[in-house]
Amino acid sequence: MSGTRAAIRYAKAFLDLAISAGNEQEVYKDMALISSTINGNEELNSFIQNPTIAVGVKESALTEVFASTTKLTKSLFHLLFENKRFEILEDIVSQYVLLSDEMNGFEVVKVTTAIAMDSALEAKVSEKIKEFSNKKITIVNTIDPAIIGGFILRIGDKEYNASIANRLQVLKRELSN
Repeated sequence: MSGTRAAIRYAKAFLDLAISAGNEQEVYKDMALISSTINGNEELNSFIQNPTIAVGVKESALTEVFASTTKLTKSLFHLLFENKRFEILEDIVSQYVLLSDEMNGFEVVKVTTAIAMDSALEAKVSEKIKEFSNKKITIVNTIDPAIIGGFILRIGDKEYNASIANRLQVLKRELSN
């Protein structure tokens, strides 16, 4: 079974468990904390992915690092310990957040820009988002100077590329034909 498919199964089961326990929102906050911590700390990410480190050590370390999380979240660490699947923790966390957002009518929109978005660009992006989705939107802005200008909008599996780099690429293809 691939890591992503397994992560989706774990996330679905964990979301169902959190809902039945009545603390889906608290676990959601835990998942957001875990995600930002793992993504922001290369050493922690390497530690989790390292196959030579014993799973018991990983469980103890994660329980300590995330001591402020709910008992239910700590049970996820124990389940990953029992199944020796710590390498998919980041995928499980991401899938949990996506499933929870979807269930609650939210959608994460990833916007890539060459520079940080100002209010004018954010208004333009918001208008374009309304063409793709009528859900409540959370915008996540990534900065990539390689796109030169404009923006790339990702909503689920849809992408709208209004970057200058893309326009130059299209122009280059047209001129070479």
